[in-house]
This record gives sequence, structure tokens and C-alpha cells, in this order.
Amino acid sequence: MTTLEETPTVLATEQNEQGYREFSLGELHFRRDEYFVYITWPTGSHVMSADAFLRALQRDVAWEFFYGIVNFDGVIGTVNHYGTVDLFAGRYNDSYRKAELDHVENFPTPQIKATFEEMLDDWTNETFDPFAAPRETGSAFGVKNGENRKAITRHRVKAARMVSCTGDEQIRSDETGHPVNEHFVDISQDEPEIIAEPGFEDEVKAFSLFAYLSRSDVTWNPSVVSVCKDSLFCPTTEEYILPIIHGNDRVEWFVQLSDEIHWDVADRETGALRAKVVMRAGDVAAMPANIRHQGYARKRSMLLVWENADPDIPELIATGQTPTYPADF
Repeated sequence: MTTLEETPTVLATEQNEQGYREFSLGELHFRRDEYFVYITWPTGSHVMSADAFLRALQRDVAWEFFYGIVNFDGVIGTVNHYGTVDLFAGRYNDSYRKAELDHVENFPTPQIKATFEEMLDDWTNETFDPFAAPRETGSAFGVKNGENRKAITRHRVKAARMVSCTGDEQIRSDETGHPVNEHFVDISQDEPEIIAEPGFEDEVKAFSLFAYLSRSDVTWNPSVVSVCKDSLFCPTTEEYILPIIHGNDRVEWFVQLSDEIHWDVADRETGALRAKVVMRAGDVAAMPANIRHQGYARKRSMLLVWENADPDIPELIATGQTPTYPADF
């Protein structure tokens, strides 16, 4: 955690004619107008729709660059080295690399995080929530129009032990918490009855995961609901399109808890399509450490992501000491 005095200076211009500031990180330059975000670097340039860019930027900031690669699309993204972060253009795009148009720069995590946070704050208008599904929010487009700091500064929920344990209690009541999402009105809100032996009342805990997730006010944002050493249960609610294409640096297990998600699975390095996967309630899948994936959910669904947070895994995989897949069949 850096203090305000330690946070690196953010390189930004004054407002352009649309009211937005422009930002630079090394030799990469970012600007937006009413509809698009423009990224330039010494050997190339790229354009993204402003709403898609902001949805991806929001996750990168909120997840603190997550595990492995966060592809904003097929060209732009970041790689987390857990202390420093690569910002790349075309590095994981076979065509860009072959044409020698790709570009990568490495930054200390506090520096790139501070710049991305400023960019997200300046470019998110009052009408838009990058965490929400399209039906739940307004337009990201147009000239500069206010801000939405309440939406973009949500904290990712991280339990130290498990939701409902001492210190990890979560508010789930209608009066003080989030309402049940309209897609989950059929979910029971009953909580389990706990009968503990005397003296163990603080050790025996339980909660309804379905009720908990039915009140999620964000999409595609895994929260940590239980921790056992390096084993993390990270459920999330999914609707519309996963705003990033996640390139794994470890195996991820997916357990589909409700409804349906369609996944495009591609090669991690090149983006070449490897599989299409449809997951329905009760399905379990493992995403290997050498792929990237993006999901599509027509109806809001519940997904449990099981993560191994062991910090040594990326190096073990990179050096061939452990496989990229979870099991031999």
C-alpha cells in the first residue's frame, strides 16, 4: 500500500475539446472522445469503443491486475508480475508480432495503477457504471459529463476466512444491503440454521451462497468468500460479456452454479481459437494455464471460480516444473 506522497506522478494533459484528459505511460498514449479510445505507441495505434475500454479498465483496476494477463481486447492489455506490470500493445497478437508492430513496457504496480485510476475517474461519466450489465446502466458515450466515483471505487470483497465468520460478516438485508437482482427473484433468502456445541459458537459458521450472490450489484467481479491456505473460492455473477479476455498463469476451476455461460477458449500467446465451451448449471470445467478465455451470459448467472493463489505457481509453470493442465485422463 503506497501513501499519497509515494504515489507516482500521473502524466496527463489538460482537457481536450471533448472535456477529457489524455494520459501517457512510457511511450503509450491514451485519449478518448465521444465514442472511442485511441491508443498509440511508437510502432502502431489502436482504437476501442469507450464503453468496452472502460469496462476492461475497471476490472484491471479493481482486481489489481489479477492473475496473469488481462487482455482488454485482442491488442491491448496488461501482465501482472506481482510487483510490476507489463502494459502491452500487440504482444499477444500473432499478426502484430509477425509485423513487428508489438510493444511492451514494464511499470511499477503503484505507477500504472495510479494512472489507470485517474483515467477511469476522468473518463467515466455520471451516467455510466462500468461494473454493471448494459440494462442496469446508462451511456458511456458523449462529451465529458460529471463523474461516477461511487460506482468505480467499489471494493472487491475479500474474506479472511469465510463469509459469516467473525470479521467476515456480510450485510445481506434489504434494509441495509443490496436488493435481490431481478434475475434472481426465485432464489430463497433463507439462511442455514447452525446448532453448535457449547464453546464452538464462533467456530461453526455457514451462509447461503445463493442468497449472497443474488444480491450482487456487480457483474464479472469475483469476490473471495472462503480461504483455506492458498485455496480461494471466488464466486461471481455474470451477465452480458466478460469485459476482458483473461490469459491464465495458473489453472482455474469453474463451477457453474446457475443458468448458462458460453466460453471462447483461445491460445494464451497467439489468440488462436482452441475451443468453445457451453456451461450449464452443475457443469465443472478447468481452464488450463496456457489459454485465454472470454465468457458470454444472456441471463445473469452464478459462477464459482476456484483459484490457487500460491505465488510460486507462475514460475513453476514457466519453467516446466508443473503442467499447464490440472489432471491426466
